[in-house]
Amino acid sequence: MKRREALHRAALMMGGILSAPTLAGAMGRVTNTGPSVVVSPDQEALLAEVADIIIPTTTTPGAKAAGAEKFIVRVMRDCYPKSDQEQFYAGLAKLDADSKTKFGKGFVALDTAQKNAMVKQTMTDDKPFFLRMKELTTTGYFTSEIGATKTLEYLPVPGQFNGCMPLKPGQKTWAL
Repeated sequence: MKRREALHRAALMMGGILSAPTLAGAMGRVTNTGPSVVVSPDQEALLAEVADIIIPTTTTPGAKAAGAEKFIVRVMRDCYPKSDQEQFYAGLAKLDADSKTKFGKGFVALDTAQKNAMVKQTMTDDKPFFLRMKELTTTGYFTSEIGATKTLEYLPVPGQFNGCMPLKPGQKTWAL
């Protein structure tokens, strides 16, 4: 392996690591015992719509069907300090406000093409919010029952560990 390839792989591995609060949330831990932001039903519905754009329904159920928004609310409340929560929900409110400015209606009321355009705009305008939203959505989705059993290959009672087993064409990756 050449040095450049090794550095590239190391950078990819570092970028794939979850932040500590998200990892704690996925494990069911509570690290924030202080005050938290109260999330309204409208904010939760908005989270569900944004999550469903990040992981849409295709041949498998999307993030909304998996209840990723409930995971996001719980992890933000239980694992992030109030200042991070306020920043995150401010980014969510900005996405909704930008939707109203650009299309004349809130994000939830937009059609799929408009929602995709708004999320792409948010990827550049508010990258920290988008990256946290994406991290929480993917973690919430793939740790849900739907994500683990319908999207990933699930084996409830695994056999021996085989670290280098080829996948058949079209086979899903394995859930852990």
